Amino acid sequence: MSIFTIILLILLGLVLLLIEFAVIPGVTIAGIGGVLLLLASIYIAFTDLGTVAGFITLTVVIIVAPAMVYYFFKSRTGKKMILEKNIVGKVDLIDQEKVKVGDIGKTVGRLAPTGKVKVNGEVSEAQSTGAFINPNTSVTVIKIVSNKLIVEPVNK
Repeated sequence: MSIFTIILLILLGLVLLLIEFAVIPGVTIAGIGGVLLLLASIYIAFTDLGTVAGFITLTVVIIVAPAMVYYFFKSRTGKKMILEKNIVGKVDLIDQEKVKVGDIGKTVGRLAPTGKVKVNGEVSEAQSTGAFINPNTSVTVIKIVSNKLIVEPVNK
């Protein structure tokens, strides 16, 4: 085998690794094939060209492969693949001035075991204490968690 073959194996291995990172992320045939081609180039360099050429090839592969991945993700194309925004949404909290523990309301829909209830004119997410509760059933608020009410039927 010649130096050309070793260089070709390194280039093909790097291209397959780039395809792995850019097109089909995850552990796929492209990534495994890229690593195998890089290892084959190092093995061939050691066996056919000697120890010095083998270590040179090993050094080139160890430096070039991570550098290629790093510069790919720093490029314009790579930056398009990376999520750079933070989610700033919030969960609607229950206004504890309008709804208090002990208030009575009605279910808007069936609580199975979660659903909507209307208490003091406010429609909120609610959860029953266990059993399903049918629509238009009177319920009592027994606990307020940040974004939902814990309720039970009034006639309990």
